[in-house]
Amino acid sequence: MFELMLCSLLTVFPDYLYRRYAQGKRLGREINLYTVWYELRWGITACLVLTISLITLIFYFHPSTKSVTAVFRTVTILPEAIGRVDEVYVGINQKVEAGAPLFRLDGSQQQAALESARRRIAEIDAAMEVAQTELAGADGAIQEAQGAYQMAVDEYEMKAELLKTDAVARREVERLQTSIESRKGAVDATLAKKKTLETQISALLPAQKASAAAAEKEAQVALDKTLVKAGVAGSVQQFTLRRGDIVNSMLRPAGILVPSEAGRVALIAGFGQIEAQVMKQGMIAEATCVGKPFTIIPMVVTVVQDVIAAGQLRPTDQLVDAQQMAKPGTLTVYLEPLYPGQLEGIPPGSSCIANAYTNNHDALADENIGTLQWLYLHVVDAVGLVHAMILRMQAVLLPVQTLVLSGH
Repeated sequence: MFELMLCSLLTVFPDYLYRRYAQGKRLGREINLYTVWYELRWGITACLVLTISLITLIFYFHPSTKSVTAVFRTVTILPEAIGRVDEVYVGINQKVEAGAPLFRLDGSQQQAALESARRRIAEIDAAMEVAQTELAGADGAIQEAQGAYQMAVDEYEMKAELLKTDAVARREVERLQTSIESRKGAVDATLAKKKTLETQISALLPAQKASAAAAEKEAQVALDKTLVKAGVAGSVQQFTLRRGDIVNSMLRPAGILVPSEAGRVALIAGFGQIEAQVMKQGMIAEATCVGKPFTIIPMVVTVVQDVIAAGQLRPTDQLVDAQQMAKPGTLTVYLEPLYPGQLEGIPPGSSCIANAYTNNHDALADENIGTLQWLYLHVVDAVGLVHAMILRMQAVLLPVQTLVLSGH
């Protein structure tokens, strides 16, 4: 309507002035309801053509959309294991900080596993002390075995000398020789036992203690998982958990945590696919939201998604008919406020209206630009003012449309 009124001032109104003052035709006499088309046919035709051209030019180079939402992501409150609730620390709609405890599951089984791991460590420490004592005893056994071996060697050498004079029986010398071998084996056995004890003290028992310490840490981690904490600061929603409830990470979440910054960083808009060649990163935009009426928020385009979500294909066990994807999707664009803090006061999830404006400043600054192109780009930039005025009219009428004309 606004475009039609503007174009009529440039076409129909001059045509009427020519008919009135140049041809002397008066409104209500020569120009009436029945002759207006014939008398003002040139102005009316030019008005329609100019209006259609202007609307096309405005909506193409300065796209607008009502598919704008302050999208926010929620965090599902879930434990990492299935368990029965033992304590609840927060209530519905309560504000929590990051790391604040939300609820705790029954951890008696995990506590028992932790205590068992600690007992195992104490047992290994005791075994290490026993091995140290046995190692000291092994040193005494080695000295005793070496002494017995040396005595057997000395006695054998003495009897071997006496055997040369037939003072002792050969059988006695052979018995002493066998005794030497036996004593030597006893020395080797005590040395091997000492080596075994040293290996236990230096390698086996420390490895067992490390395994027991790892088991203790694992049990401690499992026990810590029974206490569910808030990962981010926010508000707890739909949290009706009570003591004794069973929480299942697959089937029954405990509630929802809405982050404090959710929906307050950017707006996500869906523009028509025809705007894919116009929408560029860095474009200036404006938005007005239902949650904050009578307010125009200056925005900037930060991300233009390079795919259309409507055409995505997920492999299934059935062939997909292309007709199912015939409905055109929208071009997803991320809009961030031009100045910090401008999205404050807008509830996350609010619906908005947004305009984006094409800027040809760099092209107009080119010294080699032609006259016609210079004039065309000036017209493109100038008609953006029309869309800006329309957005402000929408911002004023938005509460009326929502509260009165919507029928709610």
